[in-house]
Amino acid sequence: MLRVKVKVVESALQGKGIVAEEFIPKGTVTWQYDPDKDIAYDISEVESLDEATRTDLMRYLYLDFNLNKYILCNDDQKFINHSTHPNISSEPECDVAARDIQPGEELVCNYEDYEQGWFERRGVQKEDFS
Repeated sequence: MLRVKVKVVESALQGKGIVAEEFIPKGTVTWQYDPDKDIAYDISEVESLDEATRTDLMRYLYLDFNLNKYILCNDDQKFINHSTHPNISSEPECDVAARDIQPGEELVCNYEDYEQGWFERRGVQKEDFS
């Protein structure tokens, strides 16, 4: 679950994104996996979905290799965008501010920091997300 105040906005990077509603100092945990709130799906469950449903859902899921499950963030974290110059350091179960983040600044992470093969698994080009 998100640990900082953000709001969903139209992003200059990709569709919707999340921006800080407060100053976030470097080292602040911005999001943390919460098994009571975030939804975990077995890999086989996701793979058995029809293609249209799976493609739509995969926009918001990430594969946690430690849990061997797909995770759906049950809050606005699902709108975090990819950047090759992230201000968020991501791991499968925790995100941390990599530097000070100012109010109004979009929070961005490198998708492959928490899920190696993110782009290939979804059949999309990195360039479409940079």
